Order: sequence, then structure tokens, then C-alpha cells
Amino acid sequence: MNYVSTRGQAPAVSIGAALRDGLAPDGGLYVPAALPRLSAVDFDGLVALPAIAERLLRPFFAGDPLHDALAPICADAFDFPAPLKPFGGDGSRLLELFHGPTAAFKDFGARFLAECLARTRAPADPVLTILVATSGDTGAAVAAAFHRRHGFRVVILYPDGRVSPRQAHQLGCFGDNVQALRVAGSFDDCQRLVKQALADADLRERCPLSSANSISLGRLLPQMAYYAAAALEWARTHPRPLGLIVPTGNLGNALAAILVRAIGLPLGPVVLANNANRVLADFFAGADYAPRVSVATLANAMDVGAPSNFERLAWLYPEPARLREAVTSQSVEDAEIRATIAATATRRGIVVCPHTACAAAVLERLRAAGDRGDYAVVATAHPAKFERIVEPLAGHVEPPPALADLLARPATAEPLDASYGALRERLLG
Repeated sequence: MNYVSTRGQAPAVSIGAALRDGLAPDGGLYVPAALPRLSAVDFDGLVALPAIAERLLRPFFAGDPLHDALAPICADAFDFPAPLKPFGGDGSRLLELFHGPTAAFKDFGARFLAECLARTRAPADPVLTILVATSGDTGAAVAAAFHRRHGFRVVILYPDGRVSPRQAHQLGCFGDNVQALRVAGSFDDCQRLVKQALADADLRERCPLSSANSISLGRLLPQMAYYAAAALEWARTHPRPLGLIVPTGNLGNALAAILVRAIGLPLGPVVLANNANRVLADFFAGADYAPRVSVATLANAMDVGAPSNFERLAWLYPEPARLREAVTSQSVEDAEIRATIAATATRRGIVVCPHTACAAAVLERLRAAGDRGDYAVVATAHPAKFERIVEPLAGHVEPPPALADLLARPATAEPLDASYGALRERLLG
């Protein structure tokens, strides 16, 4: 399997090279030269998430040395569950993706990427800097995955004042080979700085770089695994395929679900749940795709005005009309997020984070409109990460043990101007 750039101006590379480089030389995102085709039959007898992940990812790693290491990689990366649970009494489900070490779905992809890069590193290789922009959860997941791994440094950029206090604490509590930088700007500024650094050939010659954002295939591909597992579990006992309502900002997690369906596994409708950043909702309603400055919301990890993975969506569905047939999107304002957190706790007996609340709100809209389809709301983060928002609406939420351990550590982050010169100087310093 070879990988090409969405912009078509870079040579094809192996999966190992795509993981290492992060961004293609022409500024595009790496995608498979051709998608494999799989069906439920290919997973007969497989129930455990690591085994499903290995079978799913095997074609994507064909011909690469990492192919033969997929079993241990998946065993290490997927060693916590992604349970599909009842979500109230209307037959809906909740896909819980927050049982990893930093209590967010991004633990799966970050751990998989770390395992892959550790196996491709030669002992004499220089230290590789993993540069990551985060709107809240990515940075902590990447920090945990690479913490104290020999040969790696992690530099996290996050928008100062625009992540929850507990998210900020997580980002700054690792130390050692992990450095957190609080940027005077938005997540879009952080993402812009990362892309500039990855495109700077002179910098990369002096300071080897890679990315762990959702632009990285090492994040995107493994995120397909839990959607495949949920789809297969549902299909064993239900005649209709399971639909998904996915909270999304930068589109990586949602794209993973769309890819699972595109390769042939039994998934139904994929509905995107956005916050007040309406770039995607407006596009799917018929407007031109028009990135804009992001606005701060309660669902801060989705505060994205220029979703990077839209470029991959446009690669998968080059015709906008076909894309709008394949995917739908709805936007949820802060007031509805608050109301949904309170109502979900009261009516369904489940406390959700603000991002998951966006998906739950969209589910309620679909039900009110008469849609009786089989849907799973995707729960992307544990509500305890957002206690200042959630607890006044739904009562006390106890942090899971792994999160409590991180919150007990001291934390620190250094300020950074939202300028490329400032970042470049810091990386070379």
C-alpha cells in the first residue's frame, strides 16, 4: 500500500514514511493510493478490539516492515475498552471512547502512533520532536503516549485560556521530554504554526519533526478500529446497520467513521455534531466551504474554524453533491449544550461532556423529527474533564483513577506568541 498527497504534487510513499513525516512535501495530507475493501466476513470469529484493529489495519500496512508488528502494536494501543452501551430507553446507544489514560478518544490514536514510531526508530537516529497543536484533548493523549520514550520530544501548543482548567493541567503535568506552550491565540493559530513548522525544510533538517495531530495517518487509521468494532457488534444481532452521531471539530474522528463505511463495513448514517463553529454545518447545508476564525464555546476541543481533514473528505468525495449525500452535519449552540447536559442526566441517567452533549442534542433533534433509526452517540471525553461546566448542571462527577492521578501532579506551561518566528526559535533553542 502506497500513500499519496491530497494535493497530488508529492511522490507516493510507504506508510512508515507517511507516519514519520506527518505532512506531505506539497502541504497536502497523506491518503491511501486506493482504499482496501473489507466486509463483516473478514472479521468472523474476532471480538476483541485489538484483534479487530489488527485485521482492519493489515491492508493499510501491506508491504511495510510495520505490517508484521501490527499484533503487538494493536495489543499495546488498544488495551482499554470502547464499550457500546444503552443510552436511555429509546434503543439508542452510547459509544464510550474515554476509558484511556487521559480520558479522551485520542488516547487510541496517540498510543498507536507512538508504538509505530518507536519501532521505526534506529538507535543512532537523532531525537524526533513530535509537534502537536491541541484544542484540549490531543496534547495530553500525545504527551502520555510519548512520555519518557527514548528518542522523542513532545512540544504541545494550546490556545491560552481556551481549554478547560483540567485539560490545561493535563497538558502541563508530564515534564521530562514533554513541553507545553500556551499560545496567545486560537487553536487555528496553533494548527497554523504546526503546519508552518512541518513545511519548513531548513528547520526539519536541523530539528527532525513529526506531527501527532489528526493530520497524521498514525492517528486517523487506528481510530477506524473502534467504529469497526461497534459496527460489527451491532450487526451480529440487528438487521439494520448502526448509525453514528460524531462530535467533531477538526474532522479526524468523524473521518475515521466515514472511512470504515467506505471500505465496506456495515455502518449506517454518519451525522456530524458541531458546536457554534459552523463551517461544516454550513457547507453540508449547501454553502461553499469557507474556513473562518473560530469562536470559543463550551465544547472547546471542537473550536476549529479551518478543519484540516476536510481536505481528506474532499479527496474521498470529490463532488460536493455526493459528499452531502454521504454525510450530514448540524450545529449546536452553547445554550443547547447546557440544556442537553442537564436533560441527559435527568432523562437518560447519564452525564456527558460538552462535546458528547452536542451529539446527544442532534440525536434529540432527529428523534423529534421522526427519525427512528439505530444510532450511537459517540462519547469523546469523560465529563470529569469539564467539571466547571458539567457539575452545576448534572451534579458531581468523580474523575476516573487515571485522570485523578494526572491532576495530582504539579503542572506548568510556558507562554508563546502566536508567531512562527517565536515557535521556530523555541524549537531550535
